[in-house]
Amino acid sequence: MYANFVSSIDGIVALEAGTAPSGGIISGRNEADRFVMGLLRAFADAVLVGAGTVRAEGGKALWTPDYIFPAAAKAYADLRQALKREKTPRLVIVCGSDALDPSEPALEAGALVLTTAAPAKRLRAVLPKATEVRAVSDSDSIDVEDIFEAMRADGYRTILSEGGPQLFGELVSRDRVDELFLTVSPVLEGQSDQSFGMIRGVDFGRTPKRSRLLSVHRHESHLFLRYQLEH
Repeated sequence: MYANFVSSIDGIVALEAGTAPSGGIISGRNEADRFVMGLLRAFADAVLVGAGTVRAEGGKALWTPDYIFPAAAKAYADLRQALKREKTPRLVIVCGSDALDPSEPALEAGALVLTTAAPAKRLRAVLPKATEVRAVSDSDSIDVEDIFEAMRADGYRTILSEGGPQLFGELVSRDRVDELFLTVSPVLEGQSDQSFGMIRGVDFGRTPKRSRLLSVHRHESHLFLRYQLEH
C-alpha cells in the first residue's frame, strides 16, 4: 500500500472542505506531478479512494495512468504489460452512504464500490452495471480490515491510495500504508475550517507516526518526496 498526495508549502491538501478538485489547484497542474501520478497508477493493481474524493473531481476524472498524463500513455501501458498487470488498475471506492453520482465516468467505466449493507441495495439500483457494489460491513461504518479483506479476495496486492484525508488517516492509524509519495507545490494556501492537511479525523497526539525519507527530487520549484512509514 502506497499513497500519493500533493500539498502546499503550509501543508494543505484539501480545499473547500474537500469538495474542490484540490490536487490540480494546489499543484497548478504541474506536468511533472501529473507524470508521477500516472506512474504510480501504472504500478498499481488497484487505486483506492474515498467517495468524497470522487465527488470532488466534479464528474470528469478517470483513475487511470493515461488519463492523468496522456503523453506517457504508451510508456505506462508497456510498464503494466511488463509487470503483468491488467490493462488499467481497478478503481476501488470506499463509500459509507449512497451519495455517488451514477453519471461519473469512472463508474461508467467500471469500479468496485465497497459500502455497508444499508446503502448497498440503493447503489446497486442506480449505478451502472459495469460497477460492482459490495457490502463489506453490516454496521454503519467500514473498518480498514474490511477494505483489505475485499481487495485481497480480488487478488489486489499492490494498492495505491489517493485519499482523501479521512480515509488516509484511517489507513495510517492501522499501520496499513507502507510508503508515501508527497509532492510539495510552491504555493501557500492558508488555513481555515474549510482547508486541511492530508490526515483528517485522526489525532496521533504525542505519539506521531514516524517515517524515513527515501528520496528527494525537484522539478523547477516542485519537490517530490518519498517516505517509508514505520509500522
